[in-house]
Amino acid sequence: MQLIDPKHPAYQRLWVRIAIVAVCFGWAGVELITGDPFWAVLAGGAGAYSFYMLFLTFNPQPEVAAAPAEPDAEEEEETPQAKPSKDGQAE
Repeated sequence: MQLIDPKHPAYQRLWVRIAIVAVCFGWAGVELITGDPFWAVLAGGAGAYSFYMLFLTFNPQPEVAAAPAEPDAEEEEETPQAKPSKDGQAE
């Protein structure tokens, strides 16, 4: 089961990936300092997993521009426009 999708556009910027990993490991440090090793292990595990997904397996794909849609044959035919007569009304 994949918890972090490294192909998501939110992870394209380096600072976002660094911040996620730093917050996870930082929180693990806070939990260790306050004396709660269980939560420190959980936060450290989240940091290790996010580091693995966002740095080791991260393979940014270049933006693929969508091919312009080609108009249908029916849309290519121009409809004749009504020409205004001398008195300003369309015929």
